[in-house]
Amino acid sequence: MGKLIASIKKEFLLLTSDKIGLLLMYLMPVFLVFVITIVQDSTFKLVNENSIEILVVNNDQGTLGNDLVEILQRSGSFKITKSKNLSEEKIKHILLSDDQILAIEISKNFTYELTTKAKSISREILEEFGVLDSDTIVQENQKNSPLNIYYDPILQENFRLSIVNSVYSFLGAIENKLMIEKLYTEMGFDNIPKSLEANFTANRIQINQISASKFSNKAMPNSTQHNVPAWSIFAMFFMIISLGGNIVKERLNGSFVRLQTIPSSFLIALISKVFIYLIVALTQLTVIFLLGMYFFPNIGLPSLSLPSNLVGLVVISILSGLAAISFAMLVGTYAKTVEQASGFGAITIIIFAAIGGVWVPSFVMPEYLQNIGEISPLHWSLEGFYALFLRGGEWNLLLPSILFLIFFIFVCQILIYLKLKIQNYI
Repeated sequence: MGKLIASIKKEFLLLTSDKIGLLLMYLMPVFLVFVITIVQDSTFKLVNENSIEILVVNNDQGTLGNDLVEILQRSGSFKITKSKNLSEEKIKHILLSDDQILAIEISKNFTYELTTKAKSISREILEEFGVLDSDTIVQENQKNSPLNIYYDPILQENFRLSIVNSVYSFLGAIENKLMIEKLYTEMGFDNIPKSLEANFTANRIQINQISASKFSNKAMPNSTQHNVPAWSIFAMFFMIISLGGNIVKERLNGSFVRLQTIPSSFLIALISKVFIYLIVALTQLTVIFLLGMYFFPNIGLPSLSLPSNLVGLVVISILSGLAAISFAMLVGTYAKTVEQASGFGAITIIIFAAIGGVWVPSFVMPEYLQNIGEISPLHWSLEGFYALFLRGGEWNLLLPSILFLIFFIFVCQILIYLKLKIQNYI
């Protein structure tokens, strides 16, 4: 026991001797989680809190252009700047030089085009019902596009398409109301009954958003719940730069050989490394989780809600830490120089994070990349934390992550043992 304590003390002194490196091991993960969560939360707010600035150029000579602008304003989805009679070149100049990223141009024939289309469809419907004779139908094709949407080229495609789809839905509401008006007109009515018009404009079916979690008291998924666990794992695995580099240094400067000359098991030296760096990994997670719980709300970010299954949280945290340590030791054991350990280790962790779903959700990747991503220890650590923080944390959801992480740790340790055995260190 005394030998183990002495070895742990040696590892602790070795770790704390690099004050800058130790500081970075704690400050960089915190900084990373802060930046990513703030950026992600800003994106969520842009979509969910409806703060999209948009320039509307209304050149319509009728009334429906004003109706569309009113619907856009009433939706609360946009901050609208109104204008008229701007040329295409002027609109593009505004988008490229000002803070505006999107503009809608309503053509001067907007009302005419929509009215013509509604009239044609309504008469065709009445023909099918036998109310009108077929020879009374006058098909009038739409000649011009009644709407033009201009966008800054830096606007991402998925964001642009979501805005276009929103405009389509608002435009559809106007077209449907107009078509019903034309149906009543063709049947000889002066206007739509007030009760029908009120129901048509106000009677929207409510959509309930229900989480698939079996626990109804869980916090709604937000930028904090998603990003704090994900980027904490990423930061934890980056201990490979420190631990892997230390192992290479000890091997190259003869520390491994000197350990063999003292009456102690080489295994004790390895266990002490695992012990010290597991404490580092768990304290990293603890610091980041505490900041998410108590500091994030003070800077306008959602608070981190811990899962009810705290035992599962401890298990996944320990296994994730051991996986990070085992991989770092594996790289340090096989690398021939510190530069190899740091370079290869850092790049590998970035690749593991990318294919494992830390940067981009796995479900949006091609199927073959999703399958490849299942070899990433970060993927299974992330799945475990997501099961805890977002899905209720039941043990049957945690079991796949637990089994893979144990298997990954076992494989890494076997490969480390074989390499050290070949080199006669053990």
